[in-house]
Parts: sequence; structure tokens; C-alpha cells
Amino acid sequence: MAKLSILIPSRNEKFLTNTISDILLNIEDDTEIIVGLDGGEGIVGDSKYPVSFYYSPTSLGNRGMTNQLCKLSKAKYVMKVDAHCAFDKGFDRKMMDEMQDDWTMVPMMYNLGQDFKPRLNRCSWNWIFNKNLDFKLGDGCHDTPAEKDLVETPALLGACFMTTRDRWWELNICDEDYGSWAQQWTEVALKSWQKGKLMCNRKTWFSHLYRLKTEIPYPQDHDEENEQAKRLIRERFDIDAFFKRFPLKEKLGDDNWDFYR
Repeated sequence: MAKLSILIPSRNEKFLTNTISDILLNIEDDTEIIVGLDGGEGIVGDSKYPVSFYYSPTSLGNRGMTNQLCKLSKAKYVMKVDAHCAFDKGFDRKMMDEMQDDWTMVPMMYNLGQDFKPRLNRCSWNWIFNKNLDFKLGDGCHDTPAEKDLVETPALLGACFMTTRDRWWELNICDEDYGSWAQQWTEVALKSWQKGKLMCNRKTWFSHLYRLKTEIPYPQDHDEENEQAKRLIRERFDIDAFFKRFPLKEKLGDDNWDFYR
């Protein structure tokens, strides 16, 4: 039985096969990949690799498909990964070596180019959102030095995060009430800090391809979904308490991209 299941929800993703190949090249532990083909085109798997495919003829949405993949896992740990990412050698082992059962953990992040090569000249290792629940990069986007390899991060991008499978369901960490994928950075962060911690493991990294809004393969009104998700988050979480723990820099205000860790 695998120790880690990597869950990849995908809908007509241009770089899915690149992502799978890169993961297979870089895993070093007992790790499997479970891919969800969400109402789009399928690909053929090779049984000699630890990769399985789940196909839904109708789209379940990003959260819905990820939850379905998690139901198929028997591993202790699960890691949700976008279908356009590349990874450090041994990232799975390095993440599991440091993991604690009440943590959600993310690796450091680099940007990924359209040539599917990581841009290693600049990393991000902490993230936050402002009081309007807009995603922002934290101090780590400037390569701010850190004394520790494991550091707290207020939020995360949502493209790659790991937790135990039990904690996934305990926190309902991918609640489909919020829509397909809107505000995942806020939902996962707030739930992680309500019970446990959200940590960045700076001993390893992943690289993520930012897509244009027009390139996102889910046909939906993202703005409407995002506003609905924001309303639910404000109803269900104490946002003021969060910012008491992670205060924004007063001199910068809510609209600046530079935030206090």
C-alpha cells in the first residue's frame, strides 16, 4: 500500500502528461498518482507505473474531482497537485519526513515556464490574503531569508498541498459548497489554522505554471463563484481573528502585494 497518494484533478489539461512524467521521475518513496479526468479527454495509462485514472463523463469540478480521488486513496498522506506542475527530486520523501499529523504542508514554489522548465531564480515560500480575501504573495516572494527550513505560512496558493487523509476528511478541506475551485487558498488556510498549522517545507519545492483566465478549462463564471465563496467564508470563519494572528503591514494597506508574515 502506498504511503502517499498524489491527487491530480484534470480537465483537458495541456501539461497533464508532463506533470505525471515529472512526478514519476522525481518520487523516491512509496508514492502513487491518482489522476481524475474530469469530463474531458482521456489518456492511456501504463500499468507498470504507479498511476491510476478515474474518468467522470460529466464534470465534477476541481474540488469534487479531488474529493473523489481522495476516496480512492488508501494512503496515510494525500497531496493535491495541479495538472501543470514540476517537482524537486525526492519531494515526496522530503515532505513525508517532516510531516506532522495536525499539519497541512506546502513545498516552496517556483514559477514554471511554457517550456515546462522551472524558473529557479526566484522562489515563494509564504503567502497570504487580504481582508477582501484576495490572494497575495507574502514576504517570501522576495526570497526573504528564513532561519528555519520549516516555517509557518498564513495561506497557500492551492496548487500543491499535503496533509493526512484522515485530516482531509476531518476538516472537509475541499468543501464543494465553495464551488469548483474559488477561494481554495482561503478555505484550506483558515481550516488548517483552526486546527493545527499550515507549514512551508523549504527543504523541497514545486514549480507551478500560472495560466491566463482564458486558459482555465472549467466553463464557469469565475467572478460569480468567487464572490459566492467569499460570502460563505465570511459567514463561517472569524476573519478578524486570523488577521490578529497574521497582521497586515499597516503602512501598506490591504491593496499592496507586500504583506507581513
